[in-house]
Amino acid sequence: MIAALVPGTAALVASGGVVLREGVPLALAAPLLYAPQFSWQALLELVVPLAITVIAIQNAQGQAVLRAAGYTPPINVLTVLCGVGTCLFGLLGSVPTCVTGPANAILTSSGARGQHYAGGVVFGACMLLFGLFAPAATRLALALPAAFIALIGGLALLPVLGNAFHVAFGTQFQLGALVAFLLTVSEIEILRIGAPFWGLVGGFVASWLLEREALRKLWEAT
Repeated sequence: MIAALVPGTAALVASGGVVLREGVPLALAAPLLYAPQFSWQALLELVVPLAITVIAIQNAQGQAVLRAAGYTPPINVLTVLCGVGTCLFGLLGSVPTCVTGPANAILTSSGARGQHYAGGVVFGACMLLFGLFAPAATRLALALPAAFIALIGGLALLPVLGNAFHVAFGTQFQLGALVAFLLTVSEIEILRIGAPFWGLVGGFVASWLLEREALRKLWEAT
């Protein structure tokens, strides 16, 4: 990643690909407090889809990634902490707190299993620095071409995707995994809920209908 990021950024600067329309502020970010407001429309249109997205998509993906890496994450504890964190950080306008799949997949994609926590500590420290210097970091990110940012993100996820495909299609429930993959990449949205959730639902339904014996053995084993 560093080998791609450093020369890529240098090439963009040399070729004029980095366009700063405004100066880069060096001031620290000033936190803003947001008072909560409640309405039935927001509960139906925002809270329900967000709750499903966090619990059934992000947390499920993150926990599956951690289990595939050999860990046993405490599901109930993580769910409660995500809810408490969302309530607290929401006062500052933050996105919901969740156990994200891509971030955990990158953190556990290499290195010894007992050393992965070090990556989490470094990741958290970097996020704190990014938050403190958000005005400058955001301005610099907006100056980079969107294709370059997408390319760097894609390179970071390549080993993660390779491992995910190996796990999904190398064992049982291959049909369910295929249906889940196709629904997820289709980017369908129903009831304001994104494709990853419907991919999980469709994959489970496909396995329940056509891979019922393997699903029964899994339930008996757990």
